[in-house]
This record gives sequence, structure tokens and C-alpha cells, in this order.
Amino acid sequence: MPVHFSLLPSTAPGFDAALLVVPLASSPSLSPALTALDQSLGGIIGRAVERREFRGNRDEQYHFVGGPSGPQRVLLVGLGPAPLKPGAWRRAAAIGARFATKAGTGSVHIWADSATASEIEEAVVGAGAGAWDYPDLKTPPPEAERRAPLTQVTVVSSAADAATALDVGVALHEGYSLARRLGQMPGNVCTPDTFAEVGRDIAARHGMTLTVLGREEMTREGMGSFLCVAQGTPEDPKLVALEHKGGPAGQQPVVLVGKGLCFDTGGISIKPAPMGAMETIGRLKLPINVVGLVGSTTNMPSGTAVKPGDVVRASNGKTIEIINTDAEGRLVLADVLHYASRFNPSAVIDAATLTGAIVIGLGHTAVGVFGSDDALIAEVLAAGERAAEKGWQLPLWDEYKEQIKSDVADLRNTGGRAAGSITAALFLKEFTSFPWVHLDVAGTAYSQSDLGWIPRGPTGTPVGIFVHFVRGRVR
Repeated sequence: MPVHFSLLPSTAPGFDAALLVVPLASSPSLSPALTALDQSLGGIIGRAVERREFRGNRDEQYHFVGGPSGPQRVLLVGLGPAPLKPGAWRRAAAIGARFATKAGTGSVHIWADSATASEIEEAVVGAGAGAWDYPDLKTPPPEAERRAPLTQVTVVSSAADAATALDVGVALHEGYSLARRLGQMPGNVCTPDTFAEVGRDIAARHGMTLTVLGREEMTREGMGSFLCVAQGTPEDPKLVALEHKGGPAGQQPVVLVGKGLCFDTGGISIKPAPMGAMETIGRLKLPINVVGLVGSTTNMPSGTAVKPGDVVRASNGKTIEIINTDAEGRLVLADVLHYASRFNPSAVIDAATLTGAIVIGLGHTAVGVFGSDDALIAEVLAAGERAAEKGWQLPLWDEYKEQIKSDVADLRNTGGRAAGSITAALFLKEFTSFPWVHLDVAGTAYSQSDLGWIPRGPTGTPVGIFVHFVRGRVR
């Protein structure tokens, strides 16, 4: 169910709200506008703060019922100690939206009279995350048991830049929602054709240039690495390229790369973030040239499927010995990364749920960051901080290359268990000739448990890294 976002001045007298969410930092103090609102509620917020019944700790909640007019319910949500960490408002707004969904209020007001522009952006993204659901394939419950879905979010703020911040937040929300939706769709619903259809829709709405390569076109391009993954399935693989030409003619573009494995017989469905990022970039009409590339197929067993021991040739001419057919994502990305070189990019960032090794090393908190350019890596890490999608750099030392050497080909597609995320990144590096960063999001793109502020499922990471990186390049 789509969520509609709007803005209301915090000076608006006596506004009605089914649920008012008030995010407050540790050791909270009430602003004049919030004090005036609290007086209309009988001073309950001030008393809760004064008596330390609510202390503003991160994710702390304090709920009470309002009066017959004005807010019917009020939920205080803790932001944590000042100075606030990036993502604090996102978490608080998501908690509020999830509370609204469970209560069936249908709408929520988020008090943000003291929030900065970036915090308002965060609040919109968080509210969207908290409201997000994928009910498409579920049988609806009996009507008597249904609760109203959250369809209306109102940000309450009188800040001069609040309207612009709201628009940016909505664009980010739409990008995250698209990425989550693609991530949640099962493999028999989301196919390579789906990515081509989504690409056509984004291109049509935002005036982008679309190119779609199928099996025949990729064969002519010599993409033997990509195509070996697709040779076991009758479905036509797709390479989808979206070009946002917001910058001056001749400006070297930023290229965002992802893999769209609609089903992998290793047991996981994998979908890309570049589609979500391109949706946001198109909505924001950013004055910069950006290309989004997605390689999509299914990795299936059959009599024609690639076998361990096979040797294939990628589009850059390098030969690859297939050691493990489940290390297929890097085979797709290899040819997509080489394809990126034709755009003469200023920077290329790829993202993939590439290795279980990164989950062992960094858990579900940080994105693994690898790259060939230290300045570019620093930019990406800074974008991750702004997006509350933290990254951690790992090395690409030459000593690790020994693990992907082959006796019969130029490379092996896996270097074994030891340093698995590093050797996977080194494999990808062999197909780059430009400033490049690789994001291994295997631990952060999907949550196996309910995190409290977002439900179990796809998180949308690293849509935020992509978008904040591109925004950083136009400032």
C-alpha cells in the first residue's frame, strides 16, 4: 500500500492526529512549540520527562492516550544521546510507523520542529521503512480482523527547508521501497524480464536512456562469464543499463553496478540496489551523469548447466576456471564491470550479496568495502556514514591473489574459504580499468530477524550509500 507524505507547520493550532510520534534525545528538553503542544495534552510529556519515566534512550518508548481533540495517541521515542548518530531519526520514525501499523491508526504525525533537514530526510525514510510490507501474495485476513494499513505520514515542522527535505526523503523512500520489493519477490515472480520492465518504467518516468541486452546480444559481446551462469536456464538473461543524463554532455558518469540473481540454487534469492538508487536519482533530478547497470539471470542445474572444471572466457578476454558453480554472482559481475568501461566512468561502485565470509567477518552491522582507489573508498565510506549504512574497508593485497590463480586458466572463480570476501573482490578487480569500489552487502542487505525498527526481510541497503555518494558529487 503506497504511503503519502505531507508537511504540517509545528505552529498549527490544535491539529488532530490519530497518533503523534515525538522523537526526543537523551535527557530531553522541550522546545517552546512542544511545550505549547504539551500544555494542550495536560502536561503529560513534561511530567514523564521530569519524573524520568522517559529518558530518551535509543529506541525507548513511552505511550499514552490523548484527549478527545488533538492527538488521540502520543508515542515518545528515544533518539539516544547527543550528538545524535546518523540514522537516529530514521530508527525513531520507523518505530513510530510500526507502532501505527500494529495499532491500525492508518496515519501518523511525526513531531520534527527541532529537526535539521537531514534528520527530516531520515524521518521520512524511517517512516517508510516502518510502514513497508509485501502483502501481494498473501491471502487477506477476514475483514473483521484487518487493521488499517499506514497510508499517511505527516511531518510536523516549521523549518525553512522542511519542504525540500521532505521531497528528498520521499525520493529516498521510493528508492528503498523499490529495492525492498524486488528483494522480497520470489524467483518465479521476479525474473530477468522483470528487471527489464522495471528499467523501462524508470526510464519512461524520469527521461532516462534504457539499453537491454539479452542472450543473443551478450553472446556477440563475448560475455562468456555471465552467460555460463545462464546456460542452465531457458529464461533469457538480461543486462539492463539505465543512463541518467543530468550533467553536462561529455561529463564522465558515475556507474552503479549490481547483480540480479532471481534465483540461485545455492539457496538464496538476490536482487540489486542500483534500480532503487536510479529511481531516487531520477526523482531528485540530480545534475550529474549516472549509469545504473544490473546483470540478471537465474543459476539453475540442468543438463546444459556449467560444471566444476569448465573454463569460460569473459568479455575482457580473460579465462576463468569454474571451481564452484555457487560462486556465480562474481561471474555475472565480471562481464557487467567490463561493460561499464564503455561509459568512460569517473567512478564505478558495485554492490552484491557476494560472500558468506563477509557475514563471518563483519556480521550484520557493516558493509564490506574494497577498492582500487583510496580517495574513492573514502568518499564511499563517508556516504555510508551519512546514509547510516556503515562500511568497513578490507585489504586487497597482492599476497591474496595466489588463492585465485589457476593451473589451466587466467583465474579461478573462488579462492576457497580463507579470506573469501577478499579473494572474491580481487577476482572482480581483474575486470576493472577505472576507479572502483566493491561493496559486499551479504550481511546487511537482508535481515533474518525482526530488528525492532524494521521487520525481517530486505533492508534496502545499499541504496542509501549509492544515493548519498552521488549527491556528494554534485555539492
